[in-house]
Amino acid sequence: MTTARAAATLLVKELRLEFRTRELLNTTIVFALVVVVLFSFAFDPTAVESRRYGPGLLWIAFLFAGSLMLHPSFAREQSNQTLDALRMAPMSPFSILLGKMLANLIFLSLSELILVPVFAVLYNVSLAGVVGRLALVLVLGTTGIVIAGTVFSAIASHARMRELLLPLLLLPILAPLLIAAVEATASLFAEQPGLDSTWLAFLAGFDIVFLTASWLLSDFLLEE
Repeated sequence: MTTARAAATLLVKELRLEFRTRELLNTTIVFALVVVVLFSFAFDPTAVESRRYGPGLLWIAFLFAGSLMLHPSFAREQSNQTLDALRMAPMSPFSILLGKMLANLIFLSLSELILVPVFAVLYNVSLAGVVGRLALVLVLGTTGIVIAGTVFSAIASHARMRELLLPLLLLPILAPLLIAAVEATASLFAEQPGLDSTWLAFLAGFDIVFLTASWLLSDFLLEE
C-alpha cells in the first residue's frame, strides 16, 4: 500500500470517528471561544490595543486549542492496542503520522474558521482586504503546530504522565513558530496592512523541516 493511500485510509477513519461523536471538536471550539471571550472582557481593548495585543491573544487561543486537540491523537490508540495493529498493517510508519497530521489539520482549521470571525467581532478588528493573506499565515502556522504536535503526541503516548509531557515537549519547540505567526498576523492588523515575506519564509521553513524530520524518523517515533 502506498504512503498516500494508507494516509488517506487512516484520514477517513479519523474523520468518521470524530464526526460520529464530535466530542473533540465541540470541546476544542468551546474552550477556544471561552479563552477569546474572557480575554476580551478582561482587557476591554480599544482599537489600537486590539491591533497590538490581538494577534498574540489569537495565537494563544490557537495554541490552547491545538494542545487540547492533539493530545488524543495517539493516546486513544493505546486502549485497544490499535497502534500496534496499525504498525503491523502493510503501511509505512510515516503514513500513520501523515494520516494523523491531516486529520488534526482539518479539525484545528475548522475550529479556526469559527474562532477568527468571533475574534474579529469582539476585538473590533477588520479583516477586509487581508482575508487571503491572513488565511495563508493561518495555514502555515497551523500546519506547523499540527506537524510538531502530532510528532510529540506520538512520543508522549508511550509515557506514563503523557498529559503533562506533551505540553512540556511542545511549547519550547513551537515558540519560534508562534513568534513568527504573531508578527505576521500583527502586520496584517496594522493601520497599513502589510506582510513581510521573511515571516512567511520562516513559517514555511519550519513546516518543511519538521515534516522532513518526521518522515526520516517515523520508524523511531512509533516504536515502544
